[in-house]
Amino acid sequence: MSALIHPTALIDPKAQLHPSVAVGAYSIIGPDVTIGAHTVVGSHCVIDGHTAIGEHNHFYRFCSVGGMPQDKKYAGEPTRLVMGDRNMVREYVTINTGTTQDGGITRLGSDNWIMAYVHVAHDCQIGSQVILANGVQMGGHVHIGDWAIVGGLAAVHQFGRIGAHSMTGGQSAVHKDIPPYVMSAGNPCVPVGINSEGLKRRGFSAESISALRDAYKIIYRRGLSLDDAKIELRDRQAAEPAVADALQTLLDFLDKSERGIIRP
Repeated sequence: MSALIHPTALIDPKAQLHPSVAVGAYSIIGPDVTIGAHTVVGSHCVIDGHTAIGEHNHFYRFCSVGGMPQDKKYAGEPTRLVMGDRNMVREYVTINTGTTQDGGITRLGSDNWIMAYVHVAHDCQIGSQVILANGVQMGGHVHIGDWAIVGGLAAVHQFGRIGAHSMTGGQSAVHKDIPPYVMSAGNPCVPVGINSEGLKRRGFSAESISALRDAYKIIYRRGLSLDDAKIELRDRQAAEPAVADALQTLLDFLDKSERGIIRP
């Protein structure tokens, strides 16, 4: 046994672990698990299911990763969990595999910070550079965009979508979609402005941030229908090519929203 694997760990012979993977005491790794280089699995973790994990991830103690979906329709199909690189997964986090009712894959990108007691349900799609604070709970099929921050104890309804670069306050109840760049909070969750400080830290230009503030006003302050708001946003996009990409991210999200977006 590798010196990096504690003698009390139970690792199925069929599991594929890079030689640099470290596994702590009493952890269990199932036969259909693949783990990339320099990943650390703490003590008392369980990683099972059809699970593929990238490099340089850190699973803190007492994680449950790759468990079967909490869905009564699940009938043992070989659905999957796929994770990227450099994710931090803290204590008592649970991440389930997908279901055949969706694409069959729960997916997390890279460089995510997933704090204690978070639940990532079946078929969720989490981007990269996402922060999920302690106790965030998700229903199935939730999508969260890159760089989003979700505050502690927030609950996200199944099939909900949270846009890139958004910031959602703690204990929020998210029943509708949260557009990119938007700050929101409350039960029910409501918009409260643009995440301008976060955008500055990520290198957005002053011109782009100003355009996104105006976009927020068009969507939320002008009394327009969503269809009319999108027409105005496209007009703004055509008139100012320098901010076209930032506005396109917002427009793409609005076009795909099925549950409707949060409203004041």
